[in-house]
Amino acid sequence: MLGKRILLAAMIGLSITPFFAQDTKYPPQDEQIPGPPIYPERSRSCCNGLNRQEYAVKVFEEWLADIKHFRMERLIRAGYDAAQYSRPELKWTQSSFIQPQLMIQDRYFYDPVTHEYTVGRYLDDLKRRYGGTDAVLIWPTYPNLGIDNRNQYDWLRDMPGGLAGVRQMIEDFHRHGVRVLFPVMLWDQGTRDEGIPNWVATARLLANVGADGVNGDTLHEVPLAFRKASDATGHPLAFEPELSLENPSEALAWNNMSWGYWKYPFEPMVSLYKWLEPRHMVNVCDRWARDKIDNLQFAFFNGVGYESWEDIWGIWNGIKPRDGEAIRCVATIERAFPELLTSRDWTPHTPTLQYGIFASKFPGENETLWTIVNRNEYDVHGKQIEVPYEAGTRYFDLWHGVELKPAVEGKMAVLSFEVEARGFGAILATSHEADQKLSRLLSTMHELSQRPLSSFTNQRTFLPQHIVEIPRTKPAASAPPCMVRIPGGEFVFNVHGIEIEGGNAVGVDVQEPWEDSPRRFHRHRMYIDSFYIDRYLVTNAAYKKFLAATDYHPEDDHNFLKDWKDGTYPEGWGNKPVTWVSLKDARAYAAWAGKRLPHEWEWQYAAQGTDGRIYPWGNKWDPAAVPKLDTRRDLPPPADVDAHPKGASPFGVMDMVGNVWQWTDEFEGAHTRAAILRGGSHYHPHGSGWYFPEAFRLDEHGKFLLMAPSTDRSGTVGFRCAVDAE
Repeated sequence: MLGKRILLAAMIGLSITPFFAQDTKYPPQDEQIPGPPIYPERSRSCCNGLNRQEYAVKVFEEWLADIKHFRMERLIRAGYDAAQYSRPELKWTQSSFIQPQLMIQDRYFYDPVTHEYTVGRYLDDLKRRYGGTDAVLIWPTYPNLGIDNRNQYDWLRDMPGGLAGVRQMIEDFHRHGVRVLFPVMLWDQGTRDEGIPNWVATARLLANVGADGVNGDTLHEVPLAFRKASDATGHPLAFEPELSLENPSEALAWNNMSWGYWKYPFEPMVSLYKWLEPRHMVNVCDRWARDKIDNLQFAFFNGVGYESWEDIWGIWNGIKPRDGEAIRCVATIERAFPELLTSRDWTPHTPTLQYGIFASKFPGENETLWTIVNRNEYDVHGKQIEVPYEAGTRYFDLWHGVELKPAVEGKMAVLSFEVEARGFGAILATSHEADQKLSRLLSTMHELSQRPLSSFTNQRTFLPQHIVEIPRTKPAASAPPCMVRIPGGEFVFNVHGIEIEGGNAVGVDVQEPWEDSPRRFHRHRMYIDSFYIDRYLVTNAAYKKFLAATDYHPEDDHNFLKDWKDGTYPEGWGNKPVTWVSLKDARAYAAWAGKRLPHEWEWQYAAQGTDGRIYPWGNKWDPAAVPKLDTRRDLPPPADVDAHPKGASPFGVMDMVGNVWQWTDEFEGAHTRAAILRGGSHYHPHGSGWYFPEAFRLDEHGKFLLMAPSTDRSGTVGFRCAVDAE
């Protein structure tokens, strides 16, 4: 009986819930509010005796009243406090329309030869291709985070020049009028413990370098604790969660920005967060999309910004010329009217006269802006908007940079202009004379509009990569000491990248010399000449002999031999593989020894033989063949190089898997640079699937993004050498 009463109570509770919930016919769908159902039916009887224009206006007015009531009640229920949007220090967010995510490994951003940040070069490239940016989200962590126990803050500290260098780099962005954000990853709880809460660590570190904001990676909201910690430093940061807010009416109060993962139906949807708070800045993000027009049309319609992200974890998904020109034009207009675009009287879906043309109206004190999109796949000409006629009001077609002469029809002024297929429009109504600012805008847009967007190519291109040459060594007639001869022969090189994202899209992973594009999966039958390879990984003791013989010391020495002290390795570490050496440090040792690093296919051949086995010892995982996996937040040392003889390859090569990652080939593209790591390591932090994944299988490899030796050195990456055979 008690169970039945509980069930009945639950059923009653479920049945009455809607009466206590928000009363709206248009409930939000994630981050968006659906627009008015202006086109639900196409039959002649759809409009209840009204002509279609009258019907559209009636539906619009009912919809607008509904969502206004929804907004009012939602903010009352939240006890909404808009104080953060009135702070002068955070007002920049309200005009930050274009924001790329900038991977620190982007070759336009840093030059490892001159050891300089090239901020000007990076920004000039963006300006040339799509008109420039208002902010950058600088990304130093994922996907490399987790290859060792450096936490997210360590990766920022390890950037070239340390914190002083980062601070100077941010000042360079500021001199160009560009704001700088960094990410925070609350999922990073498996690497080194910072010893203080994330909000305190983030606020202090970013205040130290002079950053402007924080992107909350995978967060639905940046917690209020970050707002308080940031204010306590005296250097307030803006907060931008990645995902839709879990409590939008509350967290909206201190998250001045957000990303928008939106849907794109034919009829544009309305940004929930901007509707609740018109000063909130959304940067629409759709990083894997190859066509950006949907993103840009919905952003422009809502008067918000765009995440112009191209280097996606070292995978290039570049903005095409047509999209780039659309960004240039959209941003030019938005940057000219940030005050209007934050109007509290914003009216989305203000009625238009033609099918598929959608407009938002942003009224100001003496002027009004309309942002317009054409969702049709054809040009639309003629009458587009009608407004009450007011003597003395002038109208400008901002997109084409010309003044419009309205046709007066009764009490209405009718505006006619063209909007190209899947294109944009913008109208300004003003009672003022055109000042210098408006005149400059009209002149700029008139010049830009001489070429329609359709005249720019919409063809996607990937960025080719090339492998960095590994010069051959002097051929050896017999096996050098501690090296194993690998006989020449036919080999089926079969391997794939283990990137967490990107799927099988062209551009993922690397482009091998015989391939015409970068891709994740590689299979190639090849003949490999005989060569010699180190039986064991290069040890600390061997590397110390190299240093003693050459006095080698890298120019960028941050993290170089980080585990060593006073010029030597810890006691008992002589037979352990040397780590905290960059690719350049490893090559220097190899050159001194008369050797070279192996190509990846040579490494795999030496580990696998010719039978396609999964592991060096066979096809079944054997825990006794590898060191025990370390999952703690500290980083224990690797095992001795001869500690696991059961892990020997068919040719007798040791430690190919599971002790430390091993440097092999390097690949370069115009924007990206990466090294292929083989063998996996003993260390893997637990607690998140976003950490750098292991690749113990011989048909898998890791792609490690390269920036500079200071970031590239790792406590889990070592190397072995090869020598060519006669």
